[in-house]
Amino acid sequence: MPEICRFSGIRITMYFGHREHPPPHFHACHGQDEASVCIRTGKVLEGSLPSSCMRLIRAWAASNRAALEENWKLAQDERALNPIPPP
Repeated sequence: MPEICRFSGIRITMYFGHREHPPPHFHACHGQDEASVCIRTGKVLEGSLPSSCMRLIRAWAASNRAALEENWKLAQDERALNPIPPP
């Protein structure tokens, strides 16, 4: 699973391929915790992370929504993803 960003001990990744389910989302990991997060809404779709991490993730995702959406499209086509800068 390619890493597209890392900040404050949080690792942001996306899976490749058509088998990855809608809605468009990314995965965020911090320590042993992991969550999949909807790109459009910032809602946790599965898993959980501490609320302090989720605040950082949601702020980062909101300011990088277009880049995340583009990476989702690239991942669906199994093409290389673009790194996104940390906050």
